Amino acid sequence: MKSPATEKFPSEIWSAARTIIKLQRQAPPIKPVPRDSNLPLSFAQARLWFLHQLQPDSLSYQSLRAYRLTGFLNVTALEQSLNQIQQRHEALRTNFPTVEGHPVQLIAPTATLKLPIIDLRKLPETEREAEAQRQAIQEAQQPFDLAKGSLWRVKLLHLTTEEHVLLLSMHHIVYDGWSLGVLFRELAALYQAFSTNQFSLEHATLTPLPELPIQYADFAVWQRQWLSGEVLESQLNYWKQQLSGTLPVLQLPTDYPRPPVQTYRGTSQSLVLPLDLTAALKSLSQQSGVTLFMTLLAAFQTLLYRYTEQEDIIVGSPIANRNRREIEGLIGFFANTLVLRTDLSGNPTFRELLRRVSQVASGAYGHQDLPFEKLVEELQPERDLSRTPLFQVMFVLLNTPTSPLELPGLAINSLNVPSGTTKFDLTLYVEDTAQGLRGSLSYNTDLFDTATISRMLGHFQTLLEGIVANPEQRLEDLPLLTVAEQHQLLVEWNNTQTDYPNNICIHQLFESPSRTNSQRHCRSL
Repeated sequence: MKSPATEKFPSEIWSAARTIIKLQRQAPPIKPVPRDSNLPLSFAQARLWFLHQLQPDSLSYQSLRAYRLTGFLNVTALEQSLNQIQQRHEALRTNFPTVEGHPVQLIAPTATLKLPIIDLRKLPETEREAEAQRQAIQEAQQPFDLAKGSLWRVKLLHLTTEEHVLLLSMHHIVYDGWSLGVLFRELAALYQAFSTNQFSLEHATLTPLPELPIQYADFAVWQRQWLSGEVLESQLNYWKQQLSGTLPVLQLPTDYPRPPVQTYRGTSQSLVLPLDLTAALKSLSQQSGVTLFMTLLAAFQTLLYRYTEQEDIIVGSPIANRNRREIEGLIGFFANTLVLRTDLSGNPTFRELLRRVSQVASGAYGHQDLPFEKLVEELQPERDLSRTPLFQVMFVLLNTPTSPLELPGLAINSLNVPSGTTKFDLTLYVEDTAQGLRGSLSYNTDLFDTATISRMLGHFQTLLEGIVANPEQRLEDLPLLTVAEQHQLLVEWNNTQTDYPNNICIHQLFESPSRTNSQRHCRSL
C-alpha cells in the first residue's frame, strides 16, 4: 500500500527530490574565503552585469517597494536597524568595478546609510498624496551605477505626525525575492531591540540576530569551483537534451510591429479568481498528483497554444535556488531561471497535459543548479536583438516564504508604484491570497495594448473554469470566450435583420426611389 505522500505526488517528483538531495550531499560545504584578492561574480550576477553594460540606464533589473507606516515611528531606531543590516550582509556593501577587463566584487569594509527624510507636512493635505506618488515614481526611475555607490536606497516621506511612506529601491544584482523576507525579518527584530534600548551599536555582541556563517561572495567562489567538471557536464547534458533541435519562438499575435531591438516599456493588469475556482484548481491539482504551480503552468501554456497554434512551447519560470542551509539567511541574488519546454502535440486532454508538465517541471527541479546564464552561454542560441534568448514569456507563482514588513506600534500597508518596465513580452504572476488566486499580467506596451491584455485575462479565467469543469476535455475543445464575447459573436454580430417591403420583387427593390437616392448620396461623398 502506498503512503498518503506517495499517492499525492507522482514518481517523477520524488525522483527530482532525490536528485536534489543527492547533489546537496555530494557538494562540498560553502566556506569563507580570504578577501585579499579579486572576488568573482556569481554566474547570475555576471549576466546582470553584462546586461548593465549594454544598457546602463535600464531600469529592468531594479525594483522599488513602497510602504505606508501609520503610527508612532522611531526614525532613529529605523536608521540604526538599516545600518546594522547593511553591516551584516556584504552584498549590500558590494560594487562591481572592472579590473583588467573583468568585473569583480568590491566589498566595502563598512558603509553608513543616512536615511533621507522628505518632509511633506507643509504641503496642503490634498497635495501630499500626489507628491508622495511623484517622489516614489522619481525614485523608481533613478538608475544605479554598479561600479560605485550603494546598490540599495531607502527614503522616508514624512506626511503627518503619525504617517510616513518608506521607499525601498534595490538592484537585483544584490538581492532576490527571498532576500526581502530576510531583510524584513531582521528589520523587525533589530527595530524592536533598538527602540526598546535592548541593543545598541556599542554593544553589538547583544544583537538579537545570529551570526552569519558565510557571505554572498563565499557562495560565488564556491559556485564557480563546484559547478565544473562532472557536475557541470551532468547538468548540461540534461538541459541540452531538453532544449535540443530548433528552439521555438513564440509567435504571439501583437497589436504593434515588434521593434528591431527589444524594449522594456511595460505595465500590468490584474485579475482575482473567485474562491470557488481557486479551491477547484487546488482540488484538481491534488487529485492529479501535481502541484498548483504545475496546474497553472499547464493552463497558461494551453492559453499560449490556443493563441499561437504552436505545439512546442517554452516558458521561463524563476526558482529560489536556496537549496543549501548556509545560504538560507543571506541577502543576495541566488534565484535561478528554469526553462520549461512542453510538448502539446496531438491535442491532448488537459489531464494528459498535466502529466507532461509534471515530468518537465520535475526534471527541471532536479537540475536547477545550472545557472540560466551558463545555459545560454553553452547553448549559444541564435541571437535576436528583438527578443530574449530561449523564451519570451514567463510564469511566476509567488510562493516564496517572505515575511511581511511588521514593526511594533505601526500599521504597515504595501503601496503600488508602477515601475513602467517589463523584462519579457508577457509575464504572468499568480499569488495565493485569502481572497483567492490573484493574477497580474505584465506586458510590453510596445507590443500589446490595454484591451488585448484585458481580453487575454478574461480568456485565461474562462479557460480555468472549463478545465476544472472537465479536465478530460481536449485542449482545442476547452472554452476560451467570455460570456460577453459569446453574446457579441452569437447574438450581436448575427443580428443582421433589415426591414424591407416584402410584397415586391428583388429587381423592383433595386429600382425603388429610396435605393436611387442612396446611390446618389454615396456618389456625392
